Amino acid sequence: MKNRDFIISSLQSWDIPIGSNAIDIATTIARDNRVLYINSPLDIMTMYRNKPTAENQHRFDVIKKRKQPLRQINKNLWVLDFPFFLLSVNGLPDGMLFDAANRYNNRKMFGYVKQVADELGFRDIIHFIDNDIYRSLYAKEILSPALSVYYRRDNLQPFPYWKKHVGRLEPMLINKSELVVCNSQQLANYALQHNNHSYDVGQGVDLAAYNADIQYEMPAELAQIPGTRFGYIGDINSLRLDADLIYEMAKAKPAYSFVMIGKEDEIFRNHALHGLSNVYFTGSVAKHRVPEFMAALDVCMNPQLINEITIGNYPRKVDEYLAMGKPVIATQTAAMQMFLPHVYLCSTAAEYAAALDKSLAENSEEKRSERIRFAQSHSWANNVAAIYNRIQQSLN
Repeated sequence: MKNRDFIISSLQSWDIPIGSNAIDIATTIARDNRVLYINSPLDIMTMYRNKPTAENQHRFDVIKKRKQPLRQINKNLWVLDFPFFLLSVNGLPDGMLFDAANRYNNRKMFGYVKQVADELGFRDIIHFIDNDIYRSLYAKEILSPALSVYYRRDNLQPFPYWKKHVGRLEPMLINKSELVVCNSQQLANYALQHNNHSYDVGQGVDLAAYNADIQYEMPAELAQIPGTRFGYIGDINSLRLDADLIYEMAKAKPAYSFVMIGKEDEIFRNHALHGLSNVYFTGSVAKHRVPEFMAALDVCMNPQLINEITIGNYPRKVDEYLAMGKPVIATQTAAMQMFLPHVYLCSTAAEYAAALDKSLAENSEEKRSERIRFAQSHSWANNVAAIYNRIQQSLN
């Protein structure tokens, strides 16, 4: 697909310090099409109650008129920030009051988007909505796109923040979209209940960033960690990761070092894991440094907690691990079956303990090459091509 105009609205800020499907998709689409990426507006509570973070500092600066709203990233890609904030609506009771406030936010936000898109000369736009359920709910009525595409890459309904409204609103957005694309079959199965044009299009990985041929220096944060290193990289979040499982693994294998790389939530910060001498927490690392930390691990892990959030989740980090040629141990779910035979899938602490030894014993250059080839088939170019295919079918 070439020479089309896309508007992408996402939950994820362009300035997010971790990997982002929406940003990778936007960057890939912009190779052959024009893209306006919407940096979601700040709301009143974020604006006045919280200090600016690395993720939202640019948005603060635009509102305070220290920076311009529109950034041009390359010849085909623009990022739009908003010179205003929106109403804080999530705390409102579900129903008429919430809907009125949310509709106001949508009109204010997409009225401005439409103005900027018109100034850029965007025509017959394709609106790609990355899990942005609240703020993009009425965008179709305002933008009048040639096609409205909802991208369901996460099940937000079990998250405490979203529970109040999203169970009612997400089916509405799925139903009014001409096309729904998802990054796992489990997520697509839910969407199919509300829209027959719902499809699993898989997932991509940034092969330029995760290149096993690059020789990285040992990060100083890991240099003093002894022995064989088993590691996890990403948000250390108790809604997604099984802290007790990691604890049992580390206790069962005291000769191995277990390295947790990322920002911890409160449950992890107070967990007994911190009392084990072979468990190490490094804290957050910059996005560009993730591959060097990954390269320093002997085996990579994804010890998920099984719940409504993770059961259909496609963990992009597994593709990143495999692209680096690393042996991978992960919790068994239906979505993880597609990674066989390149990962060790486990359901219990005992199975994990056995897989720790097996992943080392069976590692070889041949298996490393097989893992890399498998991950390379999940390039963002291939993933976006699958999205294009569904878009073209819908346009036809």
